[in-house]
Amino acid sequence: MNLSKPIASKKATASDPIGVFDSGVGGISVLKHIQDLLPNERLLYVADSRYAPYGNKTPAEIQARCFAIADFLIAQGAKVLVVACNTATAAAIDALREHYALPIIGMEPAVKSAAEASKNGVVGILATVGTLQSAQFAALLESYGRNVEVVTQACPGLVECIERGEVDSPATRALIEGFCAPLLAHGADTVVLGCTHYPFVRDLIREVVGNQVSLVDTGAAVAKQVKNRLIETNLLAAGTGVGAVRFWTNSAALNAPAVIASLWGQSAKVDFFADGVLNTTDQDFYAGV
Repeated sequence: MNLSKPIASKKATASDPIGVFDSGVGGISVLKHIQDLLPNERLLYVADSRYAPYGNKTPAEIQARCFAIADFLIAQGAKVLVVACNTATAAAIDALREHYALPIIGMEPAVKSAAEASKNGVVGILATVGTLQSAQFAALLESYGRNVEVVTQACPGLVECIERGEVDSPATRALIEGFCAPLLAHGADTVVLGCTHYPFVRDLIREVVGNQVSLVDTGAAVAKQVKNRLIETNLLAAGTGVGAVRFWTNSAALNAPAVIASLWGQSAKVDFFADGVLNTTDQDFYAGV
């Protein structure tokens, strides 16, 4: 894979923003945790929805998307990058860290936390195909899954439902029921939400698996890691105000800004993300919505 030289940027300061991205809108679940923990930080978010889901892409394709978005966020002045996507982390985090000098924080399914939380030793994992097939996930199982039975379940189609804003539709419920059935059949008492999109259907998953099953995701842990890295690098923003948040998406869907605002839970400034792949017709179409 041929990579351009890293974008030259000024020395980062504490007042610079945090850049966060995902294959689509799922990483907004992580963004919420970051804002809750670090409310005075300025936040930038890119939803690469035109290319979602990443789970059916090759590692090379995912890396290409990650580098395009990283270049964009660094050009916007990001002082740290958060890869708010399990699949992208598995495919690209090492290459990103080798290529860029700024701190880069990724995601991984909470296998360790789930194994520790399980009372009967049976852990279920809901994730994308890309995450479950990754070497990173295999390493997690090797490190933390030895003393528990791990039941994995790929969830094709679920990310697409959430990208459309269908977080409580009958079709989404039907998918979740089908995906959770094998986990429940094996007796899982703990279920890992192994994709950043899945917390947005947490209520549906809870209804399907029941209150006796623990649900685990890593959004809060990632936010704590972001804070720690900012402290370590003297880049933690000062002050007590609420930092501004900007969103970009390359989705051509008419309701893309509305979906982002709905998942964010408040008004959202949403701009079009053009990365050299989309043409001006796409941009004009979106801008005219």
